Amino acid sequence: MRSIQFAPSVYEHAARVISQSPWDVSRDVRLLAKGHAEAYRLYQHRPIVVGIDIYNLEAEAYGAVVSRASGNGIPAIHTHPFSTAGQLIDLEPFDPKSAGRIPMVVEAARRVAAACPDADVRVPLSGPFSLATNLMGFENILCEIQTAPDLVAGALMSLVTGQVAFCQEIVRHGLGIAFFESAAAPPLLSPTSFRDLELPALRAIMAKTSILVGHPVPCIMGGDTLPILNSLLATGTGYVCCPAETDQQGFMEKMRSHPEVKVRINMDPRPITANDFDAIKKEVHRVIALVRDSSDICIGTGCLPFEADPQMVLKTKEYILSREAP
Repeated sequence: MRSIQFAPSVYEHAARVISQSPWDVSRDVRLLAKGHAEAYRLYQHRPIVVGIDIYNLEAEAYGAVVSRASGNGIPAIHTHPFSTAGQLIDLEPFDPKSAGRIPMVVEAARRVAAACPDADVRVPLSGPFSLATNLMGFENILCEIQTAPDLVAGALMSLVTGQVAFCQEIVRHGLGIAFFESAAAPPLLSPTSFRDLELPALRAIMAKTSILVGHPVPCIMGGDTLPILNSLLATGTGYVCCPAETDQQGFMEKMRSHPEVKVRINMDPRPITANDFDAIKKEVHRVIALVRDSSDICIGTGCLPFEADPQMVLKTKEYILSREAP
């Protein structure tokens, strides 16, 4: 029998840990480093993904306008700089040494790595479909999938070069990477479109970045991912999440034939946010029942909400660590 590790996904929640707004932390290298370092000292989670609005960085570097949300909401893209896939095909890659907030986030990650030398510190990279969606907007790209699928496929492939250059800059600083591609999950993108349009670009970018970092890289997707799990595994990823939004039992059944891939099974984070410890315990038991004889598993939360009480997160962690994998 063995303990199961707890790996909450801490992005905007890092701002809560230091009693700051997500907007302020997302724009300040000192606050960004402080928030993620303090969150790691609390939760000891692996990996640390340094960022707040993790899907906005590259799109902002290409010209998207990110605006402040009300209250403690996550900063969001207000203006998409392009409207057609054809515009992305000829897009000149941004310079990761100088574009937008990218140098700031890399510097913050360096500071976190220096402050937490035993941590696994990574910089988030958007997958090609998520990036294209932030550059064009959902309506435009979904329309072009129907009317000009070859252009969409070409646009996704054209974004690979810039993302690989971004990865090279991250690796140059001794940091790790994690890909995030939730925009491509069904039902927004059908399994057929994922396989035919998205998979070639995603497989190319993950192959190139895996060579740069020296091992298979994570590819994190939320949503109903079981229908595309075969395609996702075809990228060669070494780490996937089993989202709360999908058929988790079916997902884990399929993953038993892939023991080389680490799986994070996500809890529903709502009981944590509601400070309902009885509901948390029920959710923990539900997720542990999915583990069975799987070998490389951790339990996560999906994106840990800003509103989650750190003390309740810690209480959840303690309860998980007191359980044993079946």
